[in-house]
Amino acid sequence: MKVEQIYTKCLSQGSYYIECNKEVAIIDPIREVETYVEKAKKSGSKIKYIFETHIHADFISGHLNLAKKTGAKIIYGPKSETTFNKTIASDYEKFKLGNSIIVAIHTPGHTIESTTYLLKDTNGKDHAIFTGDTLFLGDVGRPDLSQISDLDNKDLASMLYDSLRNKIMILNDDVIVYPGHGQGTSCGKDLSSETIGTLGDQKKTNYALRDKMTKEEFVKEVLTGLLDPPKYFPSNVELNKNGYLESQIILKESLNALDANKVEELIKEVILLDVRNENDFAESHIPGSIFIGLDGRFAPWVGELLEDIKKPIILLAPKGREEEAITRLSRVGFDNIKGYLKGGIKSWIELKKQTNSIENIKAQDFMSLNSKFDINILDVRSQNEYLSGSVDGSLNIPLINLTDNLDKLNSNKRSYIYCKGGYRSMIASSILNSKGINDITNIIGGYDSISLCIE
Repeated sequence: MKVEQIYTKCLSQGSYYIECNKEVAIIDPIREVETYVEKAKKSGSKIKYIFETHIHADFISGHLNLAKKTGAKIIYGPKSETTFNKTIASDYEKFKLGNSIIVAIHTPGHTIESTTYLLKDTNGKDHAIFTGDTLFLGDVGRPDLSQISDLDNKDLASMLYDSLRNKIMILNDDVIVYPGHGQGTSCGKDLSSETIGTLGDQKKTNYALRDKMTKEEFVKEVLTGLLDPPKYFPSNVELNKNGYLESQIILKESLNALDANKVEELIKEVILLDVRNENDFAESHIPGSIFIGLDGRFAPWVGELLEDIKKPIILLAPKGREEEAITRLSRVGFDNIKGYLKGGIKSWIELKKQTNSIENIKAQDFMSLNSKFDINILDVRSQNEYLSGSVDGSLNIPLINLTDNLDKLNSNKRSYIYCKGGYRSMIASSILNSKGINDITNIIGGYDSISLCIE
């Protein structure tokens, strides 16, 4: 029996490849399914099942593509509603995989259909649980309101408490926990950086599994500090329920090289998304473009900030990484890519078209400046990050909330912007620039660098 976690860092998402006696089950595949198909082909195995822990909101699953390519059955837990053919597992239904068994355990709470899959080894011993967004390492899934339901978040949190205590915590401590996400996801609040653990460790360290915790305490703690779900979540739910195009089709339709004049012609009709390095963007970029760099949590930030999943996008990408950008956008349902700027920013500059820049400042120079002048200092980290340490006098507007709170900035002063390391602050700078707010400076290295100066 073989179990492999296939972790997609940009999505903070784990899918799973389980193989036993030449039969394979895949749990929560991402949209590009070639990796799973090739693994099975290499071992001479057949993909028999595709298990979905729930209807995902934060990424497009590969269930339909994989079923089409392999003939595997798509399995969901009770109360799942989709428009395509699937098998609805009953609670504790068993599925034979070679000489092993996978048991579907209905664990509602994150969503009404959320299901944990228990893998029993060839000797019938409980080996591992694949918990989806029900149980993470260090956290549990937030009650997810992205689907239309008569249930409110307190109802779902109450269900989650029962699912954890009555169905998961009763398992042996040595059972391996394979969660659906790691640190960085919007599906939980404070996940561990680890992505594989044991149930015994979680019983000791996970706040939501502590002994003698009442349901009322659980509901209050799980719901405290939740931000609004990213606005792209409902669109992803609909695609996962009703279907979507294959990734290769999206790539073929999107990989269009557009010259600078064509981009200029279309610029008012599209989102111009610059996915280069933040320093390259600061040096020179097309006015009105939004920066979200590929070398960060690219796809989730696109989903959280661009919001309009159907508006056409033109990319400005590093040479040779256009295909990567399109693929990663498709993982979160952004399929309407008109193309990319041929020749990059260089082609734009060569035609003497207008560019903008963002002023950068080193942390030590900022600290010296901050002690002498009355300036705006904008912290775009999360509230929890801000409370753990910040620059005196700074205004905290988390990046996700920036567009709706521009009126809080004093327009008569230059704004100095920082995040943790410089990625989010450059995104914030691009948003402000696109709104006509140009009197801004980005602090290189963010609070990580600033804190060294404070020490």
